[in-house]
Amino acid sequence: MPTILSEFVKQRRRVNKLTQEDLAYKAGVGLRFIRDLEQGKASLRLDKVNQVLGLFGHEAGPIRKPNKPDEPTS
Repeated sequence: MPTILSEFVKQRRRVNKLTQEDLAYKAGVGLRFIRDLEQGKASLRLDKVNQVLGLFGHEAGPIRKPNKPDEPTS
């Protein structure tokens, strides 16, 4: 199932006129990883995702969601 991340990577790859093979080589990851990433696989290694995103000047990481009224703050 496509995700925001998978669509972003696919779009950036196409804008930069890269094949999936080119992207895998430049990012230092396997072709299967790029295919899984672009298909929206639910479980991927964050370090490898960041290797790919780094080529486009981006990085993935945790984001803070607003606390619900009954949750403690950290």
